[in-house]
Amino acid sequence: MACSSNWWRAPVYFTVSVLLAFLAISTALRSLPRNESLPTKSAIAPLLLDASTALRKSGFNIIAALLQITPEIFISSPQSTIFAIPDSSIANASHTSWLLKHLFQYHASPLQLPMKELLKRHKGSCLPTLFHGKNVALTKVDAKERIVEINRVLVSHPDIFLDGPLTIHGVLGPFTSMDPRYVNQGWDHIQAPICDSNLSLVSEVADAKNVVEWTRVIRLLSSKGFVSFAIGLNSVLDGILYDKMKLNSVTVFAPPEFSFVASASALLEKIVRLHIVPRKLTYTELASLPANASLSTLVPGHVLRVSEGVNNTRELMINEAKIVAPNLFESKKFVIHGISQAFELDELPNTPR
Repeated sequence: MACSSNWWRAPVYFTVSVLLAFLAISTALRSLPRNESLPTKSAIAPLLLDASTALRKSGFNIIAALLQITPEIFISSPQSTIFAIPDSSIANASHTSWLLKHLFQYHASPLQLPMKELLKRHKGSCLPTLFHGKNVALTKVDAKERIVEINRVLVSHPDIFLDGPLTIHGVLGPFTSMDPRYVNQGWDHIQAPICDSNLSLVSEVADAKNVVEWTRVIRLLSSKGFVSFAIGLNSVLDGILYDKMKLNSVTVFAPPEFSFVASASALLEKIVRLHIVPRKLTYTELASLPANASLSTLVPGHVLRVSEGVNNTRELMINEAKIVAPNLFESKKFVIHGISQAFELDELPNTPR
């Protein structure tokens, strides 16, 4: 299986990721101003050690390492909240040291914001960050479900660490695009989100074109172990939200391992879209389709093929991948099926003309 053939990549991936982040940031730190009113690194060393341990236990290894090596990036005020970015979103970064420093500063706030405080704020509220006065915005707040989105990114690991002046949450992806086409212009080109009443208008435009509950889809995927695919979907969600195609319902085929999250953004978006069909099809409906039926995807000109298992077994196959968890989640607008492996680009035939 794909997961067994890639077992060796995990330690190499982590080591290279940490070295990349450390080397990129270390040079930039020389330009950071010193604030004599803040505690020294030695004074808060026990706090940083406990915070780093908590981050590692939750899988945020790179931020954990950087918090101990260069806490000055994240902590420049008596109180701080850090929004930890997943390793997969950083490991493939090839940006200069100052760009990475700015990225991390954009994910830190000089306020203490535990989850209970975030849930008290209203949708559209802006939160200050450590990067040049740029804000982030609360784009969804659901106190009943305890869901918070910032810049349309889910707070997937709330309250990883709460101690004294430091609060840390894990998020499903970065708060801004890491597409080289935009990043190369510099983080100064980050478009600060529109806050308060105007934000609702922006959200309504997206909601009018996409009635699918994408936040719920991502949260369900993450909660059931499809974390890498959830991260990939979250990374390309902006493109799907503002697509010309109006999506009334979808079928999502979720693989357990999704190594493409480290791919270039254009490739990642294409492969994620290949796992989404723009209509809802339950397992029973899929099984009732004629032999070798084709399903359109969110990638124009590409389809998925539905077939039975080897030797006419009753297992359904989608492009050679088994549906191992049919109807994993279902609502009026979407259904999620767990599949045995991710679809490959070269496995996908073109739609007949």
